[in-house]
Amino acid sequence: MDSDSMLINSAGSITCGIFSIIMVLFLIGLPAYDHQEQHLAIVKGPRPYKTDITETDISKPYLNYSIKKRESLFAPIITQAADKNNVDPALIKAIIMAESAYDPTAISKKGAIGLMQLMPHTAASLSPEDMCDPVHNINAGVRYLKTLLNKFDGDLELTLAAYNAGISKVRKYNGVPPYETTRYYVKTVFEYYRYYREV
Repeated sequence: MDSDSMLINSAGSITCGIFSIIMVLFLIGLPAYDHQEQHLAIVKGPRPYKTDITETDISKPYLNYSIKKRESLFAPIITQAADKNNVDPALIKAIIMAESAYDPTAISKKGAIGLMQLMPHTAASLSPEDMCDPVHNINAGVRYLKTLLNKFDGDLELTLAAYNAGISKVRKYNGVPPYETTRYYVKTVFEYYRYYREV
């Protein structure tokens, strides 16, 4: 084998090796969707932040005409996803309201997509479909919500905190993380949830 061939073979081997390392790091770095229910060990008892659903203000005009109109369009999809996953449709509506105000084209600064504001890596682990499509977005979002409810034994406060800040943050702080945005999010969803349960 001449020196040129050896050089080409060496370069090819190095390229393949680098590519393999990158792929391994990429796969390790992605949070895999766990198809098996795993319950997290969350210590019960007083928490530094505890939302009281009875102490919410639902007098605010949450649903103006345009939002109500959009909500009515997506109501059948929400009902179907709720029935399929055994999740309260009022909770799904509350999350969509807090996440996107029923705007299916919403994209956050961090890249969260659609009505239920799913992050691309989360969406990819749940479904290969287009997350800008309301049907796919809602169904994937509700499956993810159900997974969180199962992980946290139905604890809605921890579930919402994980939906907003991530499971690892809830584990780290053994409750709602001390982030103003997450605490505001949890409180807001509780407010919307109470509203939707009463209408």
